[in-house]
Amino acid sequence: MRHWLSRLRSYVIWDPLIWFYTVVLGALSLLSSIFDGSGRIQHGFARFWSWMILRTIGARVTVEGLDKIDTSTAHVYVVNHLSAVDIPVLYVHLPFSFRILAKRELFRYPFMGWHLKRSGQIPVDLENPKKSIRSLNRAVEVLKNNMPLVIFPEGGRSANGELLPFMGGAFFAAIKAQVKVVPMVLVGTWETLKMNSFHIQPHPMRLVVAEPIPTTGLTVRDTEALTNQVRRLIAGMYDSLRAEEREGESPQLRIKNATSGTGGVEKH
Repeated sequence: MRHWLSRLRSYVIWDPLIWFYTVVLGALSLLSSIFDGSGRIQHGFARFWSWMILRTIGARVTVEGLDKIDTSTAHVYVVNHLSAVDIPVLYVHLPFSFRILAKRELFRYPFMGWHLKRSGQIPVDLENPKKSIRSLNRAVEVLKNNMPLVIFPEGGRSANGELLPFMGGAFFAAIKAQVKVVPMVLVGTWETLKMNSFHIQPHPMRLVVAEPIPTTGLTVRDTEALTNQVRRLIAGMYDSLRAEEREGESPQLRIKNATSGTGGVEKH
């Protein structure tokens, strides 16, 4: 009975409200782009949209490690992708403007796609290498203009809550721009809203930020090594956090072993 009440709450109340927020705030964001070409106002609308969603579903989010990051300078923030809830969590809890490197097909959706395009987000075509390189070069320019990038290196959401292989685009851009890579891990968003589902089941969520990894002196030949290093790090953190959650350990426990060894990349 409780399960069906939960579904009814999602389908009848929460989902329609989220669509309403998306349409109204998406339209206002588009109008604001006429007066602001910097994307600052649109980012504010996206953040308010995200806050409304998290408040509606009663989301509880714990953020750890962000105080270690110098947010006054541009970095490439790479994070695992579990759920449609990931983006609202990031917009609310990352206290700076950023741009997202997102799949091109997202730009085709009404309102959301229009907002993505007008707010300066960067589309990437995963099936066309030539267009992909063009997008990555644009991402490099964004970083050189001191605008942070947030990238899901898996290229899409996980259907089963497990980490997918990483693509090298985020790390190529970081090396080309000579900026640090900041690994981040999301836990609990998959349990909140699984892929291809409209049933929202609030679950405690965590965003854990690891030490930045410098790219100074690296070349594009080091992209694969950096990609593998960051994936190992994120996988270790993710596994530790999930195990901690299953065992019911205190959420204040740090994952020192998983976040160690985040220094430079050995050049090849």
